[in-house]
Amino acid sequence: MLNTIVTGPDSEQPPVILAHGLFGSGKNLGGLARRLAETRRVLSVEMRNHGDSFHDPDHSYRALADDLAELIEANGGQADILGHSMGGKAAMMLALTRPRLVRRLLVMDIAPYAYGHDQTALIDAMEAVDLTGLRLRSEADAQLARHIGEPGVRAFLLQSLDLKSDPARWKFNLTALREQMSELVGWPDDAPLATFDGPMLVLAGAESDYCREPQLEAIRRHFPQAKVRFLAGAGHWLHADRPAEVAEAAAAFLG
Repeated sequence: MLNTIVTGPDSEQPPVILAHGLFGSGKNLGGLARRLAETRRVLSVEMRNHGDSFHDPDHSYRALADDLAELIEANGGQADILGHSMGGKAAMMLALTRPRLVRRLLVMDIAPYAYGHDQTALIDAMEAVDLTGLRLRSEADAQLARHIGEPGVRAFLLQSLDLKSDPARWKFNLTALREQMSELVGWPDDAPLATFDGPMLVLAGAESDYCREPQLEAIRRHFPQAKVRFLAGAGHWLHADRPAEVAEAAAAFLG
């Protein structure tokens, strides 16, 4: 089962599951977890091939949805789900294939759509880091900087560098993620044509290009009850760009 960080009090309401994006960890949505845990039990998961969860060669969205289903069935049989990027796609796949498990669905800046971008360059950069004898995160950052110019991206990746291990190691299954990158950025050709008729909110960054008209059409096709809200000044990482606004919108929608 997925490694999970549990916060918040026991509640008569079903738990809230937070599912992070590619190269993330259970702590990435920590601000949202703290806000929602004021009144709800929150399960912040680490998706397969990330963090302290298990490694597996299958990183398809059907497999990720199965992982979420297993967690929900072990925690009462129904949940509200909030997913960002890859985690949002996994949550959508779950809602389309096992709708009884999902009460409310909140997706951040992603659609059930095959995108054209690719994140293999980040895997190349991580694999280029010489981990032998590495003891300081700053040393790894200097090596990453040869390939990744954005300090924020490097800092994000370095959250998943385990320096306590000997030798140091990335907590990602980089081999599986590389091999299945086309599936990760895509959407299965044989994805279910069913719809999820439950409540759904899509929070999108106004400065992001992940939720434009083609992507919105894909959302409407599968999720007829979906409401879309664009956040001014926010990009794809809208929970980092507008943390308070995202947290309050999530709390209001999930109840």
